[in-house]
Amino acid sequence: MATTRFRVLDAMPAPHGGHILRLRLHEGDPPPLRTLRNARLTASGPDGDTAEAEVSGFAVFGGKPSADRFARSGRIDVHVTGADAGTIGLRWNVEIA
Repeated sequence: MATTRFRVLDAMPAPHGGHILRLRLHEGDPPPLRTLRNARLTASGPDGDTAEAEVSGFAVFGGKPSADRFARSGRIDVHVTGADAGTIGLRWNVEIA
């Protein structure tokens, strides 16, 4: 099974806790959205830093996420929580653990 890797396009604090990560598919095939919900993510920064976070849901800035839109655009906004979630930033690589 090929590794699915995302690149962080934007990272920001969420209004009611946690953080929002705007992800773009960087390598591999787009996973089903149900795979991302409640998934544990491992992230690695450009300087070699690492972090872990858990997806608690999807941000709906541009509308409700759908598998069709994700497959077309390769982009998804996720709401993440965890002690390390705030350290994940631009140009980090993210994988589903």
